[in-house]
Amino acid sequence: MEGVLVTAKKAGSTISVTVVTDAQGRFSFPPDRLDAGKYALSIRAIGYVLDGPKEITIEPGSEGKADLKLSKTRNLASQLSNAEWIMSIPAPDRDKRFMDDCSGCHTISKVLNTTYEASEFLDIFKRMGLYSPGSMPTKPQPLLPGPRGERPRVNAATAPRAAEVLANANLSQSPTRSFELKTLPRPKGRATKVVITEYDLPRKDWQPHDVIVDKQGEVWFSDFGDQFMGRMDPVTGKVASIALPMMKTDGSPKGGLEIGEAPNGDIWVSGMYQGGVYRWERASNKVHAYKIPDQWQTPSTQESMVSPQHSDVDGYVWTNDQQDHSLLRLDPRTGVYEQMGETKDASGKPIPGYGMPTDLKNRPFLLEFSGTRIGWFDPEKKVADVFTTPFVGSRPRRGRVDAEGRLWFAEYGGNGIGMFDPKSKSIKEWQLPIPWSQPYDVVASKGGAEAWTGSMLTDHVSRLDTKSGEVVDYLLPRNTNIRRVFVQEAGEKQALWVGSNHGASIVKLEPLD
Repeated sequence: MEGVLVTAKKAGSTISVTVVTDAQGRFSFPPDRLDAGKYALSIRAIGYVLDGPKEITIEPGSEGKADLKLSKTRNLASQLSNAEWIMSIPAPDRDKRFMDDCSGCHTISKVLNTTYEASEFLDIFKRMGLYSPGSMPTKPQPLLPGPRGERPRVNAATAPRAAEVLANANLSQSPTRSFELKTLPRPKGRATKVVITEYDLPRKDWQPHDVIVDKQGEVWFSDFGDQFMGRMDPVTGKVASIALPMMKTDGSPKGGLEIGEAPNGDIWVSGMYQGGVYRWERASNKVHAYKIPDQWQTPSTQESMVSPQHSDVDGYVWTNDQQDHSLLRLDPRTGVYEQMGETKDASGKPIPGYGMPTDLKNRPFLLEFSGTRIGWFDPEKKVADVFTTPFVGSRPRRGRVDAEGRLWFAEYGGNGIGMFDPKSKSIKEWQLPIPWSQPYDVVASKGGAEAWTGSMLTDHVSRLDTKSGEVVDYLLPRNTNIRRVFVQEAGEKQALWVGSNHGASIVKLEPLD
């Protein structure tokens, strides 16, 4: 069988290594990844379970060999990814579109294994809208009263149909499902030529939303649900937890979102509902908190993004307020913020941005997650040039600027990758082959010859050849709620890093070609 993921995890270790079977069903682990010891074996192959063997002992100085036997599963539903659940639900795609936003705090299987009826789902929609996006089922965080604490998760016009779709697909009508469960094919060809390393984090409620690798090769990540940032040694998997001080004591939700490295090596984290941003200063090994002035604060103030990547140009670090979609510019030397207000184009029309990577001159781009536009903000004129994506309903979410100044971004609603070229002021797009991928973030590699993205729904990461348009989709070993993607390049080799936002782990994917 081709495309079976085989994972080995040493007894007592926090690190697991995964490889994929080739067209003849053969698999092998690089000799430098598994030393002597006892290993648990597991597999991922939709529709199958591992009969055995389920462990192997590698003796010092020798190889370990195992012939794995698989049998068909009797519980296919337990293996479905979020995308496979959405594919399977018997309803038109337009009626299922709301579900791509129902996988932020938990899996879709949690919804479809309930017995709630349509009328009960209407009440659940209202309740779900009262939680911070940094919540999880075992650790809910209610929003404070205010604009963002009272927003509906599904709007009133579509809520009745959404409730009907869920009630028809869950177990409220029958203890068994009346519809066929649809699955994605196993990996094949180039998608099997990969090594995947997964690092378990010491706290099971840690939500590694964003993961980056600094210039020294250390791994850093934000915690979406608590006041910490993490620092990991990629060789040993050892994690250091760095506390982020509370900026609010009124019960505002905890947690950070974007993490980024400044040119001087300092690490910055956005503080979300804590109302500010944080800087870990490399020289002093201390954390500095930069709170938004109180006169600009409300219970719904939310700094989701922070952009220090080009702060060496003029000394400024950018952040935003998702409550009113305003831009803020911080001078770390004085701790003073400059309020740029809601971003607008030359005609005065607002462009509400979500992701906000900066260009090579430290001017922010605004990605309109609620629409189809890209804004390019001029801090001197305080207006944005606006460009519309060709894909209808594209919903640009997050992205990165490459060394040539091109903006690469994810089209969450368009199921694609976009690239804005500031020289020609044009947008090029590529469609992803797997339906319901809903890419969250994009980063270019190899000088723009490739672009990478990850899916919150399919458990795949996608590698695009920007010249040929070919996409290689690598399946990860287990359910992985992917947000930020980061490529570490060292010569000809490259590695993709992502966080498992629901799985309390960090994943490194190394293509072998």
